[in-house]
Amino acid sequence: MTTTPAIFLDRDGTIIREVHYISRPEQVELIPGAARAIARLRAAGFACVVVSNQSGVGRGMLTGSDMWSVQHEVERQLAAADPGAVLTASYFCTFAPPKDSDTAADRRSRIDHPDRKPAPGMLLRAARKHGLDLARSWMIGDMESDIRAGQNAGVQATVHVLTGHGGTQPSASRLATHTVPDLLHAADLILRQ
Repeated sequence: MTTTPAIFLDRDGTIIREVHYISRPEQVELIPGAARAIARLRAAGFACVVVSNQSGVGRGMLTGSDMWSVQHEVERQLAAADPGAVLTASYFCTFAPPKDSDTAADRRSRIDHPDRKPAPGMLLRAARKHGLDLARSWMIGDMESDIRAGQNAGVQATVHVLTGHGGTQPSASRLATHTVPDLLHAADLILRQ
């Protein structure tokens, strides 16, 4: 029986500062308030699950080991900033979509792989594995593909944050249920509901 609501979180640009194809732990820098936000959401009973496209692996710009080294550093910094900021799980899609002549907007809404956002695959797998209630869950991210992934998975609501690429994605704000400055504001909004 699925009873636990989840917060699905994009990572790059939402929890940590955006670094194009981040590949080294020393590049990790938490966005201010991110650890506090995750700790507060966990304390309120939400599972917190990272769902992140990592096409740099598929493009050969970093290895799977590099990707996990970065993720371990994210988790280390979260715990150091707030011991309650523990992620339930992290899912990554390393598929690299083909280079083509589509516009960036087309690529953000096109489904190339069942796990690559905007497809809902990572969210659906997490829900099955961890007994998560999608109808009571939220998706938070800085890009249109994050918002669409949440919608495609059937989450209760989506939150567009203006960190990372958020300020350059007005389409994400139009699609999202809510738009807020950052993850801490997103946590405040969710906890008020």
